[in-house]
Amino acid sequence: MNDQQFQRYQRQIMVPEIAETGQEKLMASKVLLVGCGGLGSAAAMYLAGAGVGSLVVADGDNVDSSNLQRQVVYRESDLGKNKAQAMAEQLKQLNPHCKVRSVSSYLQDAQLNLEVMLADVVLDCSDNFPTRQAVNKACHDGKTTLISGSATGWVGQLMSFDFHKQPSPCYHCAVPYQDNNAGLKCSESGVVGPVVGSLGNLQALEAIKYLTGNDKFKPAIFNLFDGQTLSWQRFNIAREASCPVCGSLEEI
Repeated sequence: MNDQQFQRYQRQIMVPEIAETGQEKLMASKVLLVGCGGLGSAAAMYLAGAGVGSLVVADGDNVDSSNLQRQVVYRESDLGKNKAQAMAEQLKQLNPHCKVRSVSSYLQDAQLNLEVMLADVVLDCSDNFPTRQAVNKACHDGKTTLISGSATGWVGQLMSFDFHKQPSPCYHCAVPYQDNNAGLKCSESGVVGPVVGSLGNLQALEAIKYLTGNDKFKPAIFNLFDGQTLSWQRFNIAREASCPVCGSLEEI
């Protein structure tokens, strides 16, 4: 870490649980962010600002005026652009020390598996169940830590899974929904902007804790946020023996 980088991150380095060692870990880390909407906007900006060394951002959608209510990484000048490319441009302006690579398509199949395998941690910021289930399976199979967020209306959900530790439950254990023909997307339901932004920020926070080796990173917990009452509910996620993703693992 050079003097310029130390000065840039000094307020973060002053936090005892991060310090210089943690900052160096962040600067050497690689994060894959799937989905560049409201969750991804918040998470990506704070990860880039925190000094994550490499960010891969993926989305096949284009910026629309209806996105600007909550997807605050974009500007009017970005309308019509691919979200991943527009986000990458903004992140490079925020922190030129962060290497940002955009994937201007929806990750799936072999490409998804490869990107997951190359990452230290994956943030699922997508807006539909089929993608979340596909990302979950790729992370499980690749033994890559997954941090999943979602939001609709006033409610947000946050879950993390450390697949390095086996046996481990997975996203499918908590949300066994897998109807690929259903169109349950945020575009078909309302959402309050600060709710989705708060959950994206918390995904970034969980990633920073994981990457810096903070022992307060606690996977396999279902965190449910109510934006109207500012209250949280937390539930342990149990591994389902019949889960088609992780249920076939031999008990250790």
